[in-house]
Amino acid sequence: MPVRAAGTLARVTSTDLDGTGDPTGSPADRPRPAETDRDAAPQYVLPLVVRIERDGPPALTDALETAARAVLVLLADERATGDGEWAAAVRDWQDARIRKVVRRARGAEWRRAEALPGITVHGAHAEVRVFPPVPLDGWPKDLARLQVSGTHLDDPRAPEAPDPDGVVLWLNPELDMSAGKAMAQAGHGAQLAWWELTPAERAAWREAGFPLSVRSAAPHRWEGLTRSDLPVVRDAGFTEIAPGSCTVVADHPALRARLAPAAGGC
Repeated sequence: MPVRAAGTLARVTSTDLDGTGDPTGSPADRPRPAETDRDAAPQYVLPLVVRIERDGPPALTDALETAARAVLVLLADERATGDGEWAAAVRDWQDARIRKVVRRARGAEWRRAEALPGITVHGAHAEVRVFPPVPLDGWPKDLARLQVSGTHLDDPRAPEAPDPDGVVLWLNPELDMSAGKAMAQAGHGAQLAWWELTPAERAAWREAGFPLSVRSAAPHRWEGLTRSDLPVVRDAGFTEIAPGSCTVVADHPALRARLAPAAGGC
């Protein structure tokens, strides 16, 4: 799989994310290896846990946006880059097939999860804790026991229109995904945007606090988005949806500014 020059975009898959790597050459974000190497490498997963209390679950969009920011916060954390304590795990995770799994916790479960090394990211009301990658079959017991399926959240009112000059992760309006699945896909989209940015663009986004919106695209706009040459997440189809489904388009203004006409699409 050829490594692309910084600033060029491609359509990629959720569990086979093809990026340019960190332009600064950080070992934790180095260019992804060839397909056969990725399959042969030890497989890792990025765990995320969303707090869902019985009497106050977060709104769906708040949870989606908080999960996406959590992925970015981890990727930008000094512990995940260079010689940081999480850098080797992040490197191994990115050298294999990129996987993210979202589990849910409440009460004592959440307190035990917060005691493990990781970062808690807060939204308007949502709380998502992201952890350094772990081997696919090596989850910490306090995370492994948490529920992964059946996470359902709703928006009490329709989300406001996103900032037209801001970062938007557009969801495929034709797919029916659980909240946990959609949170993982939003995280994939955020990661793709991060990979494509220059160091200066990354720094600006980080210093601003990683503002972003997650919205369902209007059906008549979806095909155009997938053909726009912005990064597109294609799901491997392990759960809930068909293999190869386009789930998210990552629309960052810096990437939008350097678009070239593209063919293809989903």
